[in-house]
Amino acid sequence: MQRFIGFLSGALFGMGLLLSGMANPAKVLGFLDLAGQWDPSLALVMVGAIGVALLPMAWARRHTLALLGGKMQLPTRRDVDRRLVGGSLLFGGGWGLAGLCPGPALVLLAGAYWQAWVFVAAMVTGMLVFNVLEAVRRTGSSPRRPA
Repeated sequence: MQRFIGFLSGALFGMGLLLSGMANPAKVLGFLDLAGQWDPSLALVMVGAIGVALLPMAWARRHTLALLGGKMQLPTRRDVDRRLVGGSLLFGGGWGLAGLCPGPALVLLAGAYWQAWVFVAAMVTGMLVFNVLEAVRRTGSSPRRPA
């Protein structure tokens, strides 16, 4: 049941991205073009999403179990550190260059957009590099180099 609800939620989110135009890289780049012909529609979608999320988030903070019985997993850290700032800059830079972020890129894979495939390949590569760097950071050792 949880997988079905997860699939249904993802499909609904993807349809929302398509219907709102937020899976269109030109729309996103138009929002980021502050010096040109700025398109405020992405800001309106963001404000709408925040409004829709306010009540469920307030409910989630007061409960330890999710609606389907799983443990509620909300972030607990509130500090801003170098890793958060660096990751935000990388995410924002990639978003600005490609006009895509992970959700819309995955939606566009179904439409066989080659740009989405390149973006997702770069995203997966970044995730793999992160995992290697995290393993190195946790163990405190550097990866072995061939002699």
